[in-house]
Amino acid sequence: MTFLASTQATPLGEENPWARAWRRLRRRKGALIGLAVVVLFILLAALAPWVAPYDPTATSWSLVRKPPSWAHWFGTDEVGRDVLSRVIWGARASLGAGLVSVGIAAGFGVPLGLLAGYAGGWIDAALSRLVDAMLAIPFLILAIALAAFLGPSLGNAMIAIGVTATPVFVRLTRGQTLAAKVEDYVEAARAVGNPHWRIALRHVLPNIVPPLLIQVSLAIAGAIIAEAALSFLGLGQQPPAPSWGSMLNTAQRFIAQAPWMAIWPGAAIFAAVLSFNLLGDGLRDALDPRHK
Repeated sequence: MTFLASTQATPLGEENPWARAWRRLRRRKGALIGLAVVVLFILLAALAPWVAPYDPTATSWSLVRKPPSWAHWFGTDEVGRDVLSRVIWGARASLGAGLVSVGIAAGFGVPLGLLAGYAGGWIDAALSRLVDAMLAIPFLILAIALAAFLGPSLGNAMIAIGVTATPVFVRLTRGQTLAAKVEDYVEAARAVGNPHWRIALRHVLPNIVPPLLIQVSLAIAGAIIAEAALSFLGLGQQPPAPSWGSMLNTAQRFIAQAPWMAIWPGAAIFAAVLSFNLLGDGLRDALDPRHK
């Protein structure tokens, strides 16, 4: 029984596949912890104006590089800005870059991969060679080159990361489509006279969604690291707007005098990336139809 077919018509007494996936996910403590931390970061980013105790760009020369205290839990930076507030507001840049860039990658990569896998022929050959050429360049190197070409800004960094991550979605979608289009339910849909576009969108695409969801979760983690790297190099979020990567860039000059300036944004990057990876691993196990 295919994933789509079981979703549309679940026999009496058989568990819905999405309910079964959620039940499997709940059994994995690591995935649940990752999901909880991801939700926490999303809430912090969404509620930053109300959660952050101070203005993230407000300076105070009387508070320069003050260690953590009850007034400033994470300490202050080189110009007296509250580190906790900047970490909370920096979550907006990092998570926004992860979600938007992966949305760009999936928005272009999934249709192209579906077209290449289903149509085949010269279309598949041309798209596959283009994808191979892009994948031959290391991910971060290509993202840095595109961001430098477009200019330093958070929006351009998102575009650069999204374009760089697109080939992964093209290749994954193409492979899943090649496997799905020879299944019996696709042959049956073709035999009754369904047009190709309807078969691709109605029968093939819904059945390859689970691996795409897993890739989205893992790609967001990679995009967060890429955004932090671009901001660290001055190609992402521009000062004084807070970003975890730019905070690390500033902290490297004061690592001996004020280590808390590097500890907290580094810990935020570590926690966010680890959480998305744990969630992706849990989704991979929960959505695997071969899992018992």
